[in-house]
Amino acid sequence: MTSVEMGIPEMPAPDYPAEVRERLEADARDIIARYPDSRSALLPMLHLVQSEEGHVTRTGQRFCAEVLGLTTAEVNAVATFYSMYRRKASGDYQVGVCTNTLCAVMGGDAIYASLREHLGVGDGETTEDGKITLEHVECNAACDFAPVVMVNWEFFDNQTPESARALVDDLRAGREATPTRGAPLCTFKETARVLAGFPDQRPGAVEASGSAGPASLAGLRLAKGESTPGVVAPRDAASDEEGK
Repeated sequence: MTSVEMGIPEMPAPDYPAEVRERLEADARDIIARYPDSRSALLPMLHLVQSEEGHVTRTGQRFCAEVLGLTTAEVNAVATFYSMYRRKASGDYQVGVCTNTLCAVMGGDAIYASLREHLGVGDGETTEDGKITLEHVECNAACDFAPVVMVNWEFFDNQTPESARALVDDLRAGREATPTRGAPLCTFKETARVLAGFPDQRPGAVEASGSAGPASLAGLRLAKGESTPGVVAPRDAASDEEGK
């Protein structure tokens, strides 16, 4: 039973060590300067503290509140509303399997079930080595590449249970895993810092961001009167028999 369940008020969150707080305060000043109202900086500030510890801790919420002149209750209300802010320690790589309608029909449910068994973890749980946190997500906004798996918000398109298992094995072994499109993969903490609005300093990362793929642009090409590449559906023996 926790102290909260016993009715004992929870103690104030501890502060960051002095050197960490000094570094975060310098970053916070950069973030706050982008906004006419400091409280508008809360979302990137939460990404900033998440980049420090891999999730939004009570210490991180206290820091945001003090720097922005908010109450910890106001900060907590935002931090617990958005799923992009983690509430507990998580892995270096957040592996999200889309299980929304189209991805599910195309194999997303099978991929998710396969990874649960392969990794031995459930939704929102982290492998013992601290490398992988598995979760199912409702939509990655990439239906034309279904089924889609995202790792730290980078796309791995047209996945299968076999390719997804190979992907997480590579991540756990420290082998390079290259997204289908977008920037090269980095750790979740590094991703959080980029989402806080700081430049990605890795060579070639910005240039590699790319754009939409051919499947995403098919409708636009048709609207412009341009032709699109034909798609040949695979045939099977049953369909051949029906066509006779």
